Amino acid sequence: MASWAALSPSIVEYFEGEDFYRCGYCKNESGSRSNGMWAHSMTVQDYQDLIDRGWRRSGKYVYKPVMNQTCCPQYTIRCRPLQFQPSKSHKKVLKKMLKFLAKGEISKGNCEDEPMEPTMEDAVASDFALINKLDIQCDLKMLGDDLKESVKSEEKKKGKSSEREESNELIQSQDMEEKLDSGEPSHSVKVHTAPQPGKGADLSKPPCRKAKEIRKERKRLKLMQQNPGGELEGFQVRCQPPSLFPPKAKSNQPKSLEDLIFESLPESASHKFEVRLVPVSFEDPEFKSSFSQSFSLYVKYQMAIHQDPPDECGKTEFTRFLCSSPLEAENPPYGPDCGYGSFHQQYWLDGKIIAVGVIDVLPYCVSSVYLYYDPDYSFLSLGVYSALREIAFTRQLHEKTPQLSYYYMGFYIHSCPKMKYKGQYRPSDLLCPETYVWVPIEQCLPSLENSKYCRFNQDPEAVDEDRSKEPDRLQVFYKKAIMPYGVYKKQQRDPSEEAAVLQYASLVGQTCSERMLLFRN
Repeated sequence: MASWAALSPSIVEYFEGEDFYRCGYCKNESGSRSNGMWAHSMTVQDYQDLIDRGWRRSGKYVYKPVMNQTCCPQYTIRCRPLQFQPSKSHKKVLKKMLKFLAKGEISKGNCEDEPMEPTMEDAVASDFALINKLDIQCDLKMLGDDLKESVKSEEKKKGKSSEREESNELIQSQDMEEKLDSGEPSHSVKVHTAPQPGKGADLSKPPCRKAKEIRKERKRLKLMQQNPGGELEGFQVRCQPPSLFPPKAKSNQPKSLEDLIFESLPESASHKFEVRLVPVSFEDPEFKSSFSQSFSLYVKYQMAIHQDPPDECGKTEFTRFLCSSPLEAENPPYGPDCGYGSFHQQYWLDGKIIAVGVIDVLPYCVSSVYLYYDPDYSFLSLGVYSALREIAFTRQLHEKTPQLSYYYMGFYIHSCPKMKYKGQYRPSDLLCPETYVWVPIEQCLPSLENSKYCRFNQDPEAVDEDRSKEPDRLQVFYKKAIMPYGVYKKQQRDPSEEAAVLQYASLVGQTCSERMLLFRN
């Protein structure tokens, strides 16, 4: 796991223009439209900033829908776990699980009134031909260890002066080096409480904590010492201490999410159940040992739920989409105990995996990527159950890392009935596709009833605050050297290349364009 002070910068390869492909939602053969890039590697801070601009990853392919042109606009949605209260239907799902674990009871009747289980929300991911084509392109240009070493060697040269005037512009300034090395964002992210103007949210320093928060945590610790078993029974997360869950609710108060999830089971419980958090890495022994079982579950799920033919859910596809992540694992001193990066949250029942939630743990959120489960256990509404567990998990991580306080559910597609269930996890916000500010979903729904595409920010004067203003400061990785685009373009004779670079800059924003390296050959 990378140390917080020695992070390599993100390296991305942008694909010029827009891709047209079959929509995974309305099935329009060429109606879905997006921009995309291949992430050879990516820091969690860069990915956090990108998803706060409407980007999303499928494996190492990172894409952004062209919102005003695509057939089914996909709005980034986040839930606010700290204010979340389970609805009646959510409580019903949690109680159903507890009854099954305790007594082996299986609820009668169908579950049609429950929200749809999550499908592979990346419309890109459902089009294997497109991803295979992109993968072939990227395999030919995949950065090897020698290129990554050259990035590191270039970084070491940053502090040295050069005799030639032009080489003074090469690589980044000392200020840029410090940002790359420390992981400090150069501006505050909208998802986080905004710091003072001009100051970034420094993740390398301990977060400020209110006295009230500290008192509440001490009280919870005391309660945990008095009752060390109880509420935590049946919940194991590797690399993490017991969660500081709220104390049991009084009889005249509604039960909290944690009360419902972690209710004690009798010693004579019919089933043994646990949740394990496993880093997505073939170097991790637990990930490696459970890979075969996890893959078999994925195949069973894809064929039964999505009617995928066997040749479209092989080991290659599984690894590419759900086990290959561009995110570099990071473990800063004040981050969550599990660190940041990509994980599989495995749901084990009586010694076998019945569901896997693929998630990214980022500086300000837990981002849900995908869920696959055993269709034989559909009666447990595992899609709803896993979402509630991930919300509770976000609250748990927030205990140590206060800035990590949101749960991202991917895309909300109002025009697709199957994907509207995400709006039931309240309170939640949708991302404005033009100004990239968060707007409560209640304020967005009336507009979406009238039009598929909407600008949610009602201020007509508001603009994208992080829009590309100085493209010449964009960082390029070319011939094993890092240089500003202003220097790189002097060496190029192809006028069409500038249009592609400017399009990339406008989509990723000024901050990411200065921090990530745009690979050019």
